[in-house]
Amino acid sequence: MSSLSKGVRKVEVSLRWDPSPLGEAAHDLDIVAATYSASAPHGDPAYVVHFDSRSPDGTITLTRDSKTGQGFGADEVLTLEFDRLAATYGRVVVGVAIQQRDRRRTFGDVTNTVVRIAEGPTELWKSTLPELSDATAAVVAEFVRGESGTWQFHEVVRGFDADPQSFIGLMGRD
Repeated sequence: MSSLSKGVRKVEVSLRWDPSPLGEAAHDLDIVAATYSASAPHGDPAYVVHFDSRSPDGTITLTRDSKTGQGFGADEVLTLEFDRLAATYGRVVVGVAIQQRDRRRTFGDVTNTVVRIAEGPTELWKSTLPELSDATAAVVAEFVRGESGTWQFHEVVRGFDADPQSFIGLMGRD
């Protein structure tokens, strides 16, 4: 992680998983980032980046969005540029949600799921989410702006039994 005086500046969250078995509907996982105002860091999100979108100011961008888990490397990649994020924002919560199209799917149903959070070459956190086998969505990280204006990373792993749209309303609540 960056030195304590600098905090985290630019972070990449990557997600990968194996495609579903032949003949089954595709597994579709999504990275979700919710940004909260400094005045209401646990209220409703000011905005949400998910499903092939970006923040209004371009500081949070989903640069890769897979609907099947096929291909090499990361299936989804989210870039967060904290050094450019306006001072009106004080908290960003990052999660992963599984689309629930044809039936309920949990992380236990999706093989080789890996979430990685890195700042440049430095890995801040990586997990296969083994503790979330019964969850359909999960918060995996929280970034909080400190009094000095620097952003700090906090590993926060919480599972939810919610569809992606409902998860957005739940993910930032304590």
